Amino acid sequence: MLYAIMSEDVQNSLPLRTPVRPQHLARLEQLHQEGRLVLAGPFPAIDSENPGDAGFSGSLIVASFASLADARQWADADPYMAAGVYHRVTVKPFKKVLP
Repeated sequence: MLYAIMSEDVQNSLPLRTPVRPQHLARLEQLHQEGRLVLAGPFPAIDSENPGDAGFSGSLIVASFASLADARQWADADPYMAAGVYHRVTVKPFKKVLP
């Protein structure tokens, strides 16, 4: 089943994100290689695709997991969690309708 992992950053998270971004992306790439990743990306903190120093306010990942518990466990192991980037992560079942 698909699950949406919605993460909210702490204020001024960019300095925390940058050092662990390669590890974060490697986990997403693994999901992609396994055919389980639907989409992933950050929310720019300002109305711009390239927010620069303004950074990001959170992230959204939609991927397939065996259960809600598995999705939560995967989210809890994100390097951004260990680095203190996220102050809240919500994991919910997701039903893709379109496209």
